[in-house]
Amino acid sequence: MTSQRCLFTPKMTSVLLSMGLFAASVGIPAIMPPALAQETRSLSAEQEVALKEAERLNQKVMQLYQQGKFNEAIPLAEQALEIRRRTLGENHPAVAQSLNNLALLYYRQGRYSEAEPLYKQALELKKRILGENHPAVANSLNNLASLYQSKGQYSEAEPLLKQALELRKRILGENHPDVAQSLNNLAGLYSSQRRYSEAEPLYKQALEMNKRILGENHPDVANTLNSLAALYQRQGRYSEAEPLLKQALELSKRTLGENHPDVANTLNSLAFLYYRQGRYSEAEPLFKQALELSKRTLGENHPDVANTLNNLAAMYESQGDSERSLSFLTQGMQIEERNLDINLAIGAEAQKKSYLATIATSTNAAISLHLQSAKNDPNAARLALTTLLRRKGRILDALTDGLQRLRQNLTPADRTRLDQLAAVHTQLATLFYGGLGNLTPEQHRSQITQFQQQANQLESDLNNRSAEFRTETQPITLEAVQRQIPTDAALVELVSYQPFNPKAKESDYWGKSRYAAYILNPQGETTSSDLGETDPIDQQIEDFRQALRSRDFKIKAIARQLDAKLMQPIRQKLGNTRKLLISPDSQLNLIPFAALVDEQNRYLVETYEINYLTSGRDLLRLQNHSPSRQPSVIIANPNYDDPGDVSSAQIVRSKAVAQSSQRGTQPRSTDLAQLKVGSLPGTAQEAAAIAPKLPGVTLLTGSQATENALKQVQAPRILHIATHGFFLEDVPLSTTNLSRGAFGDRASIELRLNPGARRSPPKPGNTENALLRSGLALAGFNPRKSGDDDGVLTALEVSNLDLRGTQLVVLSACETAIGDVANGEGVYGLRRALVMAGAESQLISLWKVDDAGTKNLMVSYYDRLLSNTGRSDTLRQTQLEFLKNPAYQHPYYWAAFIASGNWQPLNSR
Repeated sequence: MTSQRCLFTPKMTSVLLSMGLFAASVGIPAIMPPALAQETRSLSAEQEVALKEAERLNQKVMQLYQQGKFNEAIPLAEQALEIRRRTLGENHPAVAQSLNNLALLYYRQGRYSEAEPLYKQALELKKRILGENHPAVANSLNNLASLYQSKGQYSEAEPLLKQALELRKRILGENHPDVAQSLNNLAGLYSSQRRYSEAEPLYKQALEMNKRILGENHPDVANTLNSLAALYQRQGRYSEAEPLLKQALELSKRTLGENHPDVANTLNSLAFLYYRQGRYSEAEPLFKQALELSKRTLGENHPDVANTLNNLAAMYESQGDSERSLSFLTQGMQIEERNLDINLAIGAEAQKKSYLATIATSTNAAISLHLQSAKNDPNAARLALTTLLRRKGRILDALTDGLQRLRQNLTPADRTRLDQLAAVHTQLATLFYGGLGNLTPEQHRSQITQFQQQANQLESDLNNRSAEFRTETQPITLEAVQRQIPTDAALVELVSYQPFNPKAKESDYWGKSRYAAYILNPQGETTSSDLGETDPIDQQIEDFRQALRSRDFKIKAIARQLDAKLMQPIRQKLGNTRKLLISPDSQLNLIPFAALVDEQNRYLVETYEINYLTSGRDLLRLQNHSPSRQPSVIIANPNYDDPGDVSSAQIVRSKAVAQSSQRGTQPRSTDLAQLKVGSLPGTAQEAAAIAPKLPGVTLLTGSQATENALKQVQAPRILHIATHGFFLEDVPLSTTNLSRGAFGDRASIELRLNPGARRSPPKPGNTENALLRSGLALAGFNPRKSGDDDGVLTALEVSNLDLRGTQLVVLSACETAIGDVANGEGVYGLRRALVMAGAESQLISLWKVDDAGTKNLMVSYYDRLLSNTGRSDTLRQTQLEFLKNPAYQHPYYWAAFIASGNWQPLNSR
């Protein structure tokens, strides 16, 4: 006996409708506030003149805002803010007012990244000067919530809207226009989340209040009519929506004038209603009016302009006019790309994900247009693949690039923030794996929530700081990526997408998820293949993974079945290409393509050299090299019972470890429910064999292989870690799965789940950070003490390492390539963390690996790697060697490890 080691359903309205779901408060008074007037009397004559000029500017700003002339209003609002700051100082209500006004103008132009910090400053200033219970505070809460809603940050918007509503009711009374506005805005949020039964009564209440208080002929009435119509339209209640939209359009024109963005908004909504009813001749001119008016009043690159362009694309596709559909969709997505580039430069990861989700429908629409409506159109194929290259793995790129920019321009303050973020991540990991201790479950959850909030704030601050060093970049193009593909290779971009049916009713817009492949060669046009629905393929993937893990003797038959669905259609487009750069998606991230079997009953490793990328866009990033800052580092055979001491955190250079003849008896993984792990003799042998091959190597074993020591590593040429690895399945954190014995009960519950089982999407607020649930065991793991840490190195902590210049990270442990799968964003686990840390390439595992077999594989791998063989070719040659060995022929032994990132030979940097 051998031993072991161890598409979402998008909201159509986020792209195809722009319904004016809220009316953000301007907050510009017609007369000077009393507090300001009182203070002005004690100022000099020159200062009084300046303040009067600021007030004149504000009056003009209000007029221009009401006319929808935001471009003209912004420089005047900036002047007014500067005057008030210079005259009154930073801490004055009038300054808060000007901050709010300028933020609102930026917001209405879609310049969210500029609006958000100003809204926050205004809110904080109002609270400090005016107190928590002031109408101006409610205005700021409302406006900030509206911004969050536009960015898809619904969970952040809702509590702010509820606070604003409650505050307005308490201060202003139940019958006030601002209360009606809050009701309308909260209803809009619910509608965006498809919570229609909650939204409708709030809309009706707001409409009745506005009519009663403001009169029938008021812009707020038009706004609520428009919003209620949008709700009906999303539910397919067209006969109820149409008269409301017509009323709203007529009222907006009469009260705001023909040339106002709100008029364009309603035109777009009414046109969309006609399109959905097949009334194309009525819809088309209204769409074009809305488009022209939005461009003129909001600018060419406003999200509303993109919405209308995308609506036109859907309408033409429903008529079978794929040429015009492609033209308008291309224009709309160009605007989205520009805004995406701006908005992903700031904020924490959760905020970036929320914003990307607001335009996810157009990603699906582009792929669907090509594969469902325009299969033979090369321009449709180009748009689909270009969209994938731009959006797949985009958040990971934004996080990685931002962190590297920051480290290249590091100030002492930035260094402090980075250290604070690393410390918070460590505290989170310690809480997560240290159990309740003396805390109650409620206290434990509260502390975890507190640290998560601290981490999010620090991450957001660091990303915002990094954005200051951001330079203008050229959009990602198919040609730029194509130039980086080796002459003997092909890029295989895989995607899980939802087909779009523009003629279907709202509930059937999006079909069942499907897999597709786009193949890009160094020359020539893009080719593609629709591979079929994801559900049956995912089931085959699970059968394949189970057969690999269990060493099923029927593995070839199972692998052949999956290959027939997955790779056989792709091979037909590859010609004589034998080097594949594969960018998987969804569950395809969790399989070794090398172990699939072709029509000749051969494993694909026998024919192809395979390397993995998060996205084909990686080919551009991999051209940027940083120098290594220290020789290679090996961490192996930790003493899991000995925590070492603080001194062991210092890097100690050693030539080799003693040879051990004992055959491994442990899996390089751990059942965390047992809380303790055993030694891995094979890792000692592995380190002893590899260390002499690496010049100047630093070797950390036994009690020196601490978490502290690893965190001090600075971009070694190669980082090799041989130990126990783990990945925990996702379960809600609750009082029933926390124990006082470290993390025993939680781990045992999670590890009883099938590691390959397909999981439901995680529920916000119920799910731990995915990077907390995978990691490595180091010295002191059993007593949970490793120098100053706990011996559990989570992926979250790995992401804080500085590995810029590290050419290769080898995780010789179990399940280091798996984690939570996110469509379009890869795997949330150690592999993602290593990319964020800056590592060029990784050798990582997909299941629990054999200790002795892995030792032999690693030794053979390094012999080839250090003879200037390419990183992925090295792995392939080693796998072929194992395939010929009767003891290791099953792919369980040779296919567990995959090569990701840079596939080329190591260089001498």
